Parts: sequence; C-alpha cells; structure tokens
Amino acid sequence: MTDKPEFAVPLADLPAWIARQVTRTNDGEAVVAGIGLSLLRAGIPVRLVGFGAPSLSVAHRGISLSWTSGTEVERVFALHGDVEPERSPISAALDAERDFMRWNLSRGEGCAELPALARLRADGCTEYLLELVAFPPGMELRGVGLFYATDRAGGFTEADVALLRGLRDAYSLAVLRFSLSHALTNLLGAYIGARIAPLVLNGRVRRGEGELMSAAILLADLKGFTALADREDPHRLVGWLDEHLDALGREVGRHGGEIFKFTGDGFIAAFPVEDGDASPCAACTGALAAARAGLRHNRHLAMRRQAAGEPWLAADLALHFGQVVYGNIGTANRLDFTVVGRAVNEASRIEALCDVTQRNLLMSDSFARRCRDDLVNLGAFSLRGVSAPQQVWTVAEA
Repeated sequence: MTDKPEFAVPLADLPAWIARQVTRTNDGEAVVAGIGLSLLRAGIPVRLVGFGAPSLSVAHRGISLSWTSGTEVERVFALHGDVEPERSPISAALDAERDFMRWNLSRGEGCAELPALARLRADGCTEYLLELVAFPPGMELRGVGLFYATDRAGGFTEADVALLRGLRDAYSLAVLRFSLSHALTNLLGAYIGARIAPLVLNGRVRRGEGELMSAAILLADLKGFTALADREDPHRLVGWLDEHLDALGREVGRHGGEIFKFTGDGFIAAFPVEDGDASPCAACTGALAAARAGLRHNRHLAMRRQAAGEPWLAADLALHFGQVVYGNIGTANRLDFTVVGRAVNEASRIEALCDVTQRNLLMSDSFARRCRDDLVNLGAFSLRGVSAPQQVWTVAEA
C-alpha cells in the first residue's frame, strides 16, 4: 500500500471513515495507511502507525500491520512454534498490566529492553505511544495493541495524544472486524479446503446442496496404522500421523487438487477436470504428479524415522477418474463438505489391490488412458461391486 493522497480524510471525519471501512473492505492495509496519511495531512507528524493482534490461524499466532511515512504497509506474521526473537512493547505493557504507555525515545526510554524502540530511536523517532484494547472473552482474539511513533522534537503534544486516543474505539473495531474475517477465512480453508471455503462463505451451507463434476480422484491410506495405534502412546501417534499425512498431501494443492476429507489414517483428494476432452488431461497429470511426489516424500520420511529408531508407516495410493458429487452431506446440525459417488467407491476398491499386487500406487484404466506417461499395465482385476474386470496400472517406482 503506497502513500496515495486519496486515502487521507479530515480528522473530524476520520472515526466515521474508519467505521465505514468495516462494511466496505477487508483491506486492513488501506485503513492503517489512511489513518497515517490523515494524521500527516492534519499536521500531526506521525512516522509510524500500526497495530499488533493475536491471530486465530493454524499457521500463525499473531499478526502486525505497520505503516511508515513514505513506505508501504508492512504485514508481519508470528508463526506457531517460533521463539519470540525479542521482547516487544506490547509484551512490556502486558507485563506491567497497563493499557496505555508512552516511551520518550529521545531520552532512550525503553530502548535498552525493547529492541524495536531502539531501532525507532536510531531512525530519528522521538516518542512511541501504545494503547491496548481488550476484546470480549470467548476466543483467542483477546485484544489489540494500537501504536504510533513521531519524529517531532519533543514528541507528541497532549493534544496529539488526546486525538490519537480518541481514535481507539473506531480503530480497534476495524481491527477486530479484519481479524475475525481473516480468522474465518483461514480456519475454513484449513478445515474444509481453500477452494471450498469461499463457497461456504458465499452461502453454500444447506444440507443436500451438491454439484456434479468430473474429477481425478486420489485416495491415500497409511498401512499398519491400526496395529501401531494398539501399542504406541496416543499423543506421539498423532504427531507421527500428521507427519505422514503432510508428506503424502504436501503437493496436492500445488498440482491443482483439494483434500476433501481425512479418513483417520488417509485422505481423499479431488482434482477437478476443466476440459473433459483434453488429452492429456491436466487434472489427471496433476493428480499423478501429486501421488508420485507424496509417495516419494513419505518414503523419505520413513527412512528418517527408521534411522532414528522410530516407528514409520508405508502408504498405498489409488488414482481414478470419474464423476463425483461435491457438497454438503450430513445431519441437520452437522455437515461435511466432501465428495461422494461411484468414482470414490471404485478408488477405494482399487486401493485394496495394493496388497495383492505388492504395489504402493495403482490407477484405473479410465485414469491411465488420460495420462501420457510411462505406465505399467498390471492386468485385469475384479473389483468388488463392479461387474467386469478392470485393467489396473502402476508406475515403475511404485
């Protein structure tokens, strides 16, 4: 977000402008830049405007947006598991149990303990102001830290501080709105898939709503998981399972697919077919590439776990092509957005042949015919529930 004059509004209109953004946009960067530019235009020499807030996301635990005069808005995520590299002003305010703090940077206040303040002082800033606003209890989004810095000699005036604190309610409400929207999109994407989340957010929530589509189906199943579960610690088992599922599904999205459902020790993924007559089929080519990569990643993981003397799990994968219905399936009060249909059932039957053929990756004839690759024909096999024997294929490394 660059410094565009149209983002600046008169100070008297600024709270109302911030509130309007809550209903008009999800662009938090525009709001932060608009506040900074409006303050500058009104003669308040802010050098920095921003906020930091916890994040309800499977990928990161916190987010901060900061606008610096003359530059773009910077967005920084704090990832889960990251060790906080340095103590922040927000941490200092929380530790002191204070919701409003000022640091006189020209006198070096806080610079020895808080590296962020030391950097701002070295950059010419004279004062840093922080206000903490608590959100209602009930979720991880506990509150927000609103911060400002100036490079004016002598720092902020008392009139400046009163004006900045007067923005608190509108500014924090906008941050809460953006945080909730960000959390909703990220959580839905994590639990039901990035392709499906926008459909649900746009109203695809009724039970029975479904859409017929042609797709390449990838079914993955970890071998020996039940036996491992009988003898290993459940908490450690979950961690191992996550590692193997991540290895198998890591490249599904990169190759155009979506994992629709985890089956405990495996998953079902679909690769929508855009052009049913195309040869080779881009969806089938992508599904095969994702399957081969998943098998390779899982074997590398197994080798590392073996070398460490830890349990490991092999995997069987099946690929099939056909029509599926994807949509909301479940009870009146609990739904699952997934794929169902004959093609999914047949993929499961093909996967069951992995033990018979001693291969870890099998594909149906309907799938193989849509790929231009060096495939190996294993012959015809009977599939439970399918009248005629079916040709089954594999790849050399499986």
